[in-house]
Amino acid sequence: MATPDSEARRQPFSISLFWRTFVLLGLLLLSSAIGWYQLFRTLEYEPRVIDNARQVASLVNLSRAALIHSDAIARISLMKTLAEQEKVRILPREPDDSFHPFAQTTLERRLSHELVARLGPGTVVASQVNDEPGLWVGFSIEGDSYWLLMDRSRVGALLGGGAWLLWLATLVALSLLGAALLARLINRPLQQLSRAAARVREGNYQHGRLDETALSSEVRAVNIGFNRMAEQLSKIEQDRAQMLAGISHDLRTPLARLRLEAEMSVPDAEARQHMVADIEQVDTIIAKFLDYARPDHANLQALPLAELVDASAVPFLLRDDMRVHIDIPADLHVLGDEVELSRVLANLLENARRYGKSADGTLAQVDISARAVGKRVVLHLRDHGQGVPKEQLASLTRPFFRGDSARTEATGAGLGLAIVAKMLRNMGGSLEFHNHPDGGLATRIGLQVASPIAADKHGTH
Repeated sequence: MATPDSEARRQPFSISLFWRTFVLLGLLLLSSAIGWYQLFRTLEYEPRVIDNARQVASLVNLSRAALIHSDAIARISLMKTLAEQEKVRILPREPDDSFHPFAQTTLERRLSHELVARLGPGTVVASQVNDEPGLWVGFSIEGDSYWLLMDRSRVGALLGGGAWLLWLATLVALSLLGAALLARLINRPLQQLSRAAARVREGNYQHGRLDETALSSEVRAVNIGFNRMAEQLSKIEQDRAQMLAGISHDLRTPLARLRLEAEMSVPDAEARQHMVADIEQVDTIIAKFLDYARPDHANLQALPLAELVDASAVPFLLRDDMRVHIDIPADLHVLGDEVELSRVLANLLENARRYGKSADGTLAQVDISARAVGKRVVLHLRDHGQGVPKEQLASLTRPFFRGDSARTEATGAGLGLAIVAKMLRNMGGSLEFHNHPDGGLATRIGLQVASPIAADKHGTH
C-alpha cells in the first residue's frame, strides 16, 4: 500500500505555501522597484544627463570664445584662472595622444553624442588621455587642437556613481525581508491548521485544538469550525468503540450458548463439528471488527526487531505445513508498540500460511529479512505462493476487500490486512505489496529506526 509520504515523494515538484507566497510577493515588489527605476530614468535621470551635457558644452564654448578673443599673454592668464577657480585645464592636443572614448555605458554614449551635436563633428569626448583619467573634450581653435580637461565628478554623480545601485539593492533586500515576514504572517494559521489536522488524523483530538481568539475573523471562524469538527469526531470515535464493545458482548453471549447447545444436543459428530466451526468463525469475525474499530493509539518504544520476529514466528515454526527463514541483524532496533507489532507479524505470517502455499498446496515457505535505510528500517516478508493479480495489489488493505480464492478466505471479514495497515500507520510505519519476480507475494514494511540510546534503555528494563 502506498503511503501519503511515498505519494508526495513521487510528485515531480512541490513547493510549500510559504515559499510560494514569498516568491510571488518578492516578484511583485521587485517588479515594482524596477518599474520605479525605469520611470526615474525616463523622467529624471536622462533629462539631467542632457542638462549636464548642455552645461559642459557651454563651458567649452565659453572657454573657446575666451581663448579666441585673447592675446597670447591674456590667454596664458586665462588658462591659469580656469585651472585655479573652475578646475578646468586647457592643454594642447598632440597627434600622438592616446585616449579612451567616453562611451562605456549607455548614458555615457548619450552624453558623448549630445556634446558632439552641440560642439560640432570634430569634437572628441574621452575618459582618459595619456593614462590620465577625467572628462576630456577635444576641440579646435583657428586650426589648433586643444583638450579641455575637467573633473569627472561633474557628471560622475549621474554616470559613474554606484550609490543608486546601493540604494536599489537595499530597497530590494528590505522588500524581500518584508515579503518573508508577510508570507509568514499569512501562512501561520494555515501551518497551525495543517498540524492540527495531522494530529486529528492520528486520533489525537485533544492536542489538535486551534486558537478560537484569533484576531482575524476568517481565521477565527475556521478555527472554531475545526475544533467543533474534532470534538464531533472524538465523540463519534468513542460512540463507535462503545457500540462495538456492546455488540461484541451481546453477540458473544448467545454464541457461547449456541456452542454449548450444539456440543450437548447435536448427536451427529460431524454436524456438531461443523456448527462449532461456524460459531468460531463468527466469533473471529466479531474480533476482527473490534480490532479494526479500536482507537488509533500506540505506545512507541525501542524494540529489538530480530527478537520480536523470532517470537512471532515460533507458533508457525512448529507447524508441518510451514517453513520460515529469518535473516535480521541482532542489533537492529525499531520504534513500535510491542503488542501491535507482534500482531502485525502474526497476521502477515498467518496470511502467508493460508494463501502462500506452493503450487501443490502442501507447504508455505516464508522468507523474512530486514535492513536499515537512513532513518527507516525496511522489513521484507515474502512467500512462495501464486501472488496476487497486479490490479488487486492496491486494494489489499481496503476494508472488506476480498480478492480471488487464491489469496483470500471467502468466509472472512476482509479486514485482516486493513488492520495490519492501520496498526503500522499508528506506529508511523508504512505497508506496501508487490509480486516478487520469482513468484509469490512480497510485503514491504517501513518502520522508524530507534536511536542507540533508546535501544539501550529498552534493553536494561
